[in-house]
Amino acid sequence: MAMRRVASTAARAITSPSSLVFTRDLQASPGPKKIVGVFYKANEYAEMNPNFLGCAENALGIREWLESKGHQYIVTPDKEGPDCELEKHIPDLHVLISTPFHPAYVTAERIKKAKNLQLLLTAGIGSDHVDLKAAAAAGLTVAEVTGSNTVSVAEDELMRILILVRNFLPGHHQVINGEWNVAAIAHRAYDLEGKTVGTVGAGRIGRLLLQRLKPFNCNLLYHDRLKMDSELENQIGAKFEEDLDKMLSKCDIVVINMPLTEKTKGMFDKERIAKLKKGVLIVNNARGAIMDTQAVVDACNSGHIAGYSGDVWYPQPAPKDHPWRYMPNQAMTPHISGTTIDAQLRYAAGTKDMLDRYFKGEDFPAENYIVKDGELAPQYR
Repeated sequence: MAMRRVASTAARAITSPSSLVFTRDLQASPGPKKIVGVFYKANEYAEMNPNFLGCAENALGIREWLESKGHQYIVTPDKEGPDCELEKHIPDLHVLISTPFHPAYVTAERIKKAKNLQLLLTAGIGSDHVDLKAAAAAGLTVAEVTGSNTVSVAEDELMRILILVRNFLPGHHQVINGEWNVAAIAHRAYDLEGKTVGTVGAGRIGRLLLQRLKPFNCNLLYHDRLKMDSELENQIGAKFEEDLDKMLSKCDIVVINMPLTEKTKGMFDKERIAKLKKGVLIVNNARGAIMDTQAVVDACNSGHIAGYSGDVWYPQPAPKDHPWRYMPNQAMTPHISGTTIDAQLRYAAGTKDMLDRYFKGEDFPAENYIVKDGELAPQYR
């Protein structure tokens, strides 16, 4: 049984020299479970679309199903600080569901307090809001709905590339402000055709982006820990670059498509950004903390980065004084790329499926695991 395997994992964690000091008996008990979901509040928008499932009000559309099975389902947007609503439920919850768009940061301290916690689910993709090493050491399972919003994010990245290349936003702002100055836009607007685009990371999202860029007749490069097979490379028309910095020096446009890990945090610092072409465009829908915040601001101010666009920040939600809000030539948005209505339908269905498997003691699809049996998924190691 899956739950017995979790219990044995906890036992191994106690004897592991690298484990944290806190452990607990994770043998699943029969009966109802307490499930807490953390989602953004939609207010008046919650009723505007019946498929708007990713908000606190609609709670992934699984409340009736969970409660019909006798489980308790608590949903809140309040996740920060010692007096927040989430903190009140940490000691006795069994399952915590969160999203990358309104992440509940699950620290080692919270894991230590959560004596009944067994399962951390990400409704979407990206579980870096969880202290994964602490989760592994405590024998927890961390899983996400892999593939649920890859199309959504890849499409959004393509849009952002075009917005930056064509210098779209200043023109749009002219219309809003009642202005008409073609020269102010045209002096830094280009075609995408013929430009060199490199993706740092070529997993599901990176590959989809490269496939969508092929019709634009770009020079496509990619850097990843794994090389694609030759047939797929030929189909996409992308070239593998083993040396990241060499690839970056060739790129007119750089797209970030890697997970946030200890190795990638702050990876694009002042020194690495200096190696990029002057006038480079950067799109980052991966994670904000991959970039050195001030280094990006300084490079945008100097013009070394000619345009920066993305929807990921650190922390999230971004505070009002976050410097990326005010740097020149940015096309930033709140974290929206992976939470289209189509994506919400997919990750809501995926979350329900995993909860159903959890209640039955069944394994999840292998690709959905981020932490299992004390081991981190390869992309997070």
